[in-house]
Amino acid sequence: MTTTTTMTTTTRTTTTAKGVVKSSSATSRTLKFDDGSTQFRLRLIASILSSRPLLLRNIRSDDVDAPGLREHEASFLRLIDRMTNGTKIEINATGTQLRFRPGVLLGGEIEHDCPAGGEEGVGGGGGGEGGGRGVGWYLEGIFPLAAFGKEPLRLTLRGITDGTSDLDPSPDYLQASFVPLLMRLGVGNDADESPPPSLRVIRRGSTPLGGGVVHFHCPIVRELRPMELVTFGRVKRVRGTAISCRVPPSSAARVAHSAKGVMHRLLPDVWIHTDVNSNNNNNNKKRGRSGWEHGTTVVGAGGGCGPSPGLGVILTATTTEGVCLSAECSMDHIDRRHDGSIERRRMELPEELGRRAAVSLLGEIRAGGCVDTHCQSFALLMMCLTPEDVSRLRLGPLSHYAVVSLRLYRYAFGVEFKLRVEEEGGHGRSDEDDDDDDDDYDNDGARKNPSEKTVVCSCLGMGYRNMARAST
Repeated sequence: MTTTTTMTTTTRTTTTAKGVVKSSSATSRTLKFDDGSTQFRLRLIASILSSRPLLLRNIRSDDVDAPGLREHEASFLRLIDRMTNGTKIEINATGTQLRFRPGVLLGGEIEHDCPAGGEEGVGGGGGGEGGGRGVGWYLEGIFPLAAFGKEPLRLTLRGITDGTSDLDPSPDYLQASFVPLLMRLGVGNDADESPPPSLRVIRRGSTPLGGGVVHFHCPIVRELRPMELVTFGRVKRVRGTAISCRVPPSSAARVAHSAKGVMHRLLPDVWIHTDVNSNNNNNNKKRGRSGWEHGTTVVGAGGGCGPSPGLGVILTATTTEGVCLSAECSMDHIDRRHDGSIERRRMELPEELGRRAAVSLLGEIRAGGCVDTHCQSFALLMMCLTPEDVSRLRLGPLSHYAVVSLRLYRYAFGVEFKLRVEEEGGHGRSDEDDDDDDDDYDNDGARKNPSEKTVVCSCLGMGYRNMARAST
């Protein structure tokens, strides 16, 4: 028995070369994979943008208790279905095989509820990894598609907004990291025609019960601009926000103070705000006490929050060349193991959370890339879609997910990247920084603080165009 629906899907995971099925016919356009839900969202994105059908087999077929698609994956398919016209999906009775035929991206005003819990898969059964995912998981799959619809996308998502940074990006991270990259590619640069892309958290909702609301707006473009992002520059400022939901307001202040204590050793221009949320709007207004003289201010959301407590922080460093690197951490006292079991661990102190976030950001800066690690796959995908011109991007050490994404892009789009390793681990510094080079080496000629090697990625874009948008 086969279930046929009109939907689409996107997910983020890892792929091995073994999962790619070579077609017996060289003229076959169908993207075929035998390794199940690996790179679920990214393969759906590639199918939509390349207008090639997709076939996924063995989706958790070895899971006796809960084979097939999970609830959040089915929900993502429903979301894509609302964004497109003419998309067809066939899912077998157990949910272990998916046939996907992409339609046309529409955009427009869309509202969607992201499940905050539940363990059941599409094919029945429970357990395993079927819990709810944050709204960032859905937004991460929507970002590559948002600018190519018939009309601007106005998307409202309801679900978990915070507390999932170890698994899914938060809306604050996507606003700080993904949105500036979209604008570099020419999305929303014409302010007279359409406002720039924006991502706003209307209401906070921490894991596991959620209850948050996020609004995402993205204008459409005819085509992207080539990317040239190889010069890192020097870090000139750090901004951040400590977010708390249903916990004492002092916890967010302790997180901000601890993070600033680490960053102030290296940079004076550090401001970390606190966003205190509770179920009572009036409480936020009463706590709206500013602390600008200490580099901290309370910016209470005023819209209340969901029923679950939570505490997190996001930090963003900006360089003299306009590069933005972000890192986020959230408090989690639960260990989720690979076998699906859950074990409670010692509660992390706010001071420890702040230090962990600061060290994470310093790690991204030390890597020397012009985008942070979590943004690598998205940046490389957008480079594939640029006009038929050379695009270049400097990255830190490539993540495993970025490596397998490069294989998928070559298979789906026919785009190959040239990778050049910078042996000196250079940050792409500008010429005016060369005067200080002597300070970076000791008496033996070795670097005092050697950074990680960087990788300069270059490719020739496929010339993707949004045919639904009228040319001017």
